[in-house]
Order: sequence, then structure tokens, then C-alpha cells
Amino acid sequence: MRVAIVGATGAVGHELLRVLESSTLKMDELQLYASPRSAGTKLPFGGGELTVRATPEGAIDADVILASAGGSISKALAPAWVAGGAVVIDNSSAFRLDPDVPLVVPEVNGEAALGHRGIIANPNCTTAIAVVAVAPLHRAFGVRRMIVSTYQATSGAGQKGMDELLAQTHRVLHGQEASADVFAHPIPFNVIPHIDAFGDNGFTKEEMKVVWETRKIIGDDSLRISCTAVRIPTLRTHSEAITLELERPATPEQAREVLRAAAGVEVRDDPASKLYPMPLTASGKYDVEVGRIRSSLVFDGGLDLFVAGDQLLKGAALNAVQIAEYLQEQGALRGRVAG
Repeated sequence: MRVAIVGATGAVGHELLRVLESSTLKMDELQLYASPRSAGTKLPFGGGELTVRATPEGAIDADVILASAGGSISKALAPAWVAGGAVVIDNSSAFRLDPDVPLVVPEVNGEAALGHRGIIANPNCTTAIAVVAVAPLHRAFGVRRMIVSTYQATSGAGQKGMDELLAQTHRVLHGQEASADVFAHPIPFNVIPHIDAFGDNGFTKEEMKVVWETRKIIGDDSLRISCTAVRIPTLRTHSEAITLELERPATPEQAREVLRAAAGVEVRDDPASKLYPMPLTASGKYDVEVGRIRSSLVFDGGLDLFVAGDQLLKGAALNAVQIAEYLQEQGALRGRVAG
């Protein structure tokens, strides 16, 4: 089976390579593509090196394409990739809300991937991390309302975002004034309640993505969701404070029991021992950390919890590879199948 990464030299592309090295996905060939200026770059993989090629305008001779080169490129080229026989797992926002394109988090709705017409969408990173924790609770107790406040790392803006944090922090620590290019304001020692463009309703596109995508993945359009998205000066791993109103009241211990049995979740919840989710401990981890689980003081029988998940892994690269693994396990790829 032939696999291709489009956008191989970006932050998510590098993570895709690392995830594939330990993946259960059986493949015979891995091709790397990026912009023409990156063509010829060599990237390490499997003890050797692979050479990056310029992304072609037409079809790519691969069975699976993991695309992470941006929405404009995916919109322009994904139809040609599909016409050439590939299944495209797209990490951009280009197809997430298309009713004909499955939006998939394998632990939550993996079966939806089987209904694809050539393209499967990877969710927004914030959404992916949230639904891994919320979906099991929704199945067990029914979620009516969900209030989310995010603490999003600079990795959410790609390598340029992380570079700006490091460079501008260096400037501040050396007595210079910080500037902003990637972000709306200087990011060192700051939090910015502004991610993506503002809409007419006062919410940003990032915040509305959480609303729309969570409903689509969980499969419940009645779910009431409000989100405030905030950029913080960390390199990677998004955190989220989540409040849930439930249809069937649940105690914190009942919630912990459900989450301990949930795929992709690590319950990290012992405040007396200073054990709770943090970017420091969740970075580089495949599972989403969930903790600070307690009874809501606002919604009777509801819950408050705190979540941390690696934006470049479960929020992007890992989720895409897991979709490919699921398809192969189900015999739904034209290449070699598991077993």
C-alpha cells in the first residue's frame, strides 16, 4: 500500500512522520510532498531519509493521502487526488462541514469513515480533543449544554506560531519590546482571546468550529454549545475547561468510571496529589488527559472537567493516521489490508 503526505515539511507533517514510524498501518511506500521551495529537502524516516517532492497539480499515485498543506490547496487538488484513486484524509478546514464528507474521530465515530466518497475530514484540533472526553459522557448521561473555555498553544498556528513565541519571548527577556506578526497581539507573557476572524454573532470562527464540528461528530444537532477560544504562550498542547449540563445526573465518580473505560482517554484526577491535566504532561502523549472532574455548581447533576491534549498529535497527525488504520483494519483500503 502506498501512502503520501502532502505538507510534509510543516509542523503537522513532521508529526505525521513520527506517528507513522510506530503506526500499525501496513504500507509499502511513503511519498512526501510539499511546496516547490521545499522540494529536495530530506526528512528522516525509519532509520533512513526520504526526499520531499513538489506537490503536483494533478493526481498522486498513492492509495492514501494525508493532507496537511492548508485549505486552499486541499480544495484545489483533493478532487484530482480522489479521481486518481486515492482516499484523502484532510487536516484542513476545507471539507469539515461538507455534508457529504465524514468528519471523524475514530474513538467516537470511526464507522462514519466507511461512508466516505474519497475524502475524510480531520476535525479542528480543539474539537478533536474535546470530543474524545465529552462523547463517552454524552453516550452515558446525555449532554444538553456544553460550555468550553480553551487555552490554546501557539502550535495551533503552525510552526510560524511556535517560532514567534520563542523569538518574541527572547526579545522580552533581553529587555526589548515584543512585536506580533502571526498573532493579533504580542504573545509572550500574554493571553489573547482572539483566534481566527470574528463573526457577526461576536464569536470567532475557531469558536464556532467547536460548536458545528462537535455536533457533527457526536451526531446530535440539538446539543447547545458555547465556546471562548484563547491563545496562551505555550508551545504545544491545547487545554480546555468544560462545563456540561446532563440529561441524566452523574456524580464525579460515575464520570471517572466512564472515562477510565473510554478509548483515547487518560484519567488524571487526584488534586490532593497535584495530579491533573497539564500541557507539560500531555505534550507528546497520544491519549487526552482528563481531570478536575467535579459536580457543577451551576447545573444540577452536571459536571465540570479539565482536558489537555497534544494539538499536533490527537488534534492533527495522530487522528489522521488513526483514521487510515481504522480503514485498513476494516478492509476499506484498496492496498494491502491488516491480517
